[in-house]
Amino acid sequence: MSDFWIYVEIGLKHVLNIKSYDHVLFLMALTVPHTFKDWKKILLLVTVFTIGHTLALLLSVFQIVMIKPQLVEFLIPVTILSTAVFNFFSMGKTSKKEIVNSVVLITLFFGVIHGLGFSNYFKSILPGNPSDKVMPLLEFALGIEGAQMIVVIVMLLFSYCVQTFFRFSKRDFTIVASAFIIGVAVPMILQNEIWN
Repeated sequence: MSDFWIYVEIGLKHVLNIKSYDHVLFLMALTVPHTFKDWKKILLLVTVFTIGHTLALLLSVFQIVMIKPQLVEFLIPVTILSTAVFNFFSMGKTSKKEIVNSVVLITLFFGVIHGLGFSNYFKSILPGNPSDKVMPLLEFALGIEGAQMIVVIVMLLFSYCVQTFFRFSKRDFTIVASAFIIGVAVPMILQNEIWN
């Protein structure tokens, strides 16, 4: 297997890891208020998240940004909670340009937070000069993007099935799914090591 596929696979496994479900939870929160007809917006948000994630890894690899792991591990569930709570307040509102722009910026910031959470592990699997890590980082980002698209498609299919076969309205599905995500994120925040 070439190095290219090794790092793509690491990116895929980073997101599609049952033990590390925080990334999937964030993507669920990001996808919940959307349907297949919103595919361009979802693709933009997922790609912006990947850019933020990759930017954080890049800044960390070159030691431009260093942040305590405990703080990052606390901020990750906060980003999940914030996104799910945002779903409640933005429900039923037309997607005005200002809302879309703010969601894109917030998603970029959240991507940075999630990337910082993975930075120590990424640096440990790639010893050597920072400049030697740029290409593997881009390959890793492709794996991240691919895995995120898998999660988004599964979530959109689930949403479609619930709304079509069980006759949930989009609003009801958004409320229930966001409440579930909040119910998972709050214990993650409360049980975080930052409180010790």
